[in-house]
Amino acid sequence: SELIKPYLGCKYKVTEVPKTLIFYMPKHSGPVNEIQWCPVPEQSHLLLSASMDKTVKVWDAVDAGCCLKTYSCHSCAVRAARWSSCGRRILSGGFDSMLHLTDVETGKQILSSKTEVRISALKFHPTESNVFICGGFSPEVKAWDLRTSKVLRLYKAAVQQTLDILFLPEGREFLTSTDAVSRDSADRTIVAWDFQSAAKISNQIFHERYTCPSLTLHPKESVFVAQTNGNYMALFSAQRPYRIHKKKRYEGHKVEGFAVGCEFSPDGTLLVTGSSDGKVFFYNYHTSRIIRTLSAHKEACVSAIFHPVLPSLLATCDWAGEIKIWQ
Repeated sequence: SELIKPYLGCKYKVTEVPKTLIFYMPKHSGPVNEIQWCPVPEQSHLLLSASMDKTVKVWDAVDAGCCLKTYSCHSCAVRAARWSSCGRRILSGGFDSMLHLTDVETGKQILSSKTEVRISALKFHPTESNVFICGGFSPEVKAWDLRTSKVLRLYKAAVQQTLDILFLPEGREFLTSTDAVSRDSADRTIVAWDFQSAAKISNQIFHERYTCPSLTLHPKESVFVAQTNGNYMALFSAQRPYRIHKKKRYEGHKVEGFAVGCEFSPDGTLLVTGSSDGKVFFYNYHTSRIIRTLSAHKEACVSAIFHPVLPSLLATCDWAGEIKIWQ
């Protein structure tokens, strides 16, 4: 992309809050569950989306605002899809219990594997590009190796469902957020794991009786944020014992049972989240105050993500199947 070229190799500039709609991309016929910019800077004009309409799409979301490819390898809703680190493959998992690794260029499946569970979360290991973690409607989370298409390790969480997975820096540890909340106990809502040994490090991280549909890591500081169904985001240390910052809460947006994602801007100054009322909320990370809200969608906005290279470019998606690009 000619628009991205001038920014390659530059230090990321300060993030401004986007105000203007650049592209409106309404090609999905069902809710969009997940969007992700391509992690390869030279190809970061490409945006990946996974939808309840059983498809995964790749968009030119910087220059043209159009759909480039549609992949229809799933027979049910696609809940999770991730770029490989090289940007040439897409890993997807859905309610058909299938895992697919698809070649972006040809659309062919490099790997297809049937699991025993409906898949709800996928994350690649930050340093081992062939390894990923898969979670779903099951008491277990599994680490897979793409080279052998076999399960490497099993993590037994004794929960009903994994909602999200977050690797901590260097990938030695990771977190899972689960739907394990009962009236008398909120342990196991966020569980920390040792990646190599599969040992549970802690399940006493979050004590409120809310599930946490998404987790996100700060790009510069050793902290992470959990989106909660209590209509606020909670801040935690990303180092043991993963203590919550009791004085900081990011509230004002609504979650209301939707898997609303949250993310930091690449410079770490802003925390952005969707909202079940269709708005996007921008919080000052340090003060936890709302800087601005954007009336982005008519239906629940489930994801809002800043571009990794272009300052202040934002992609949003919603429950009506729409994707929008803002600047």
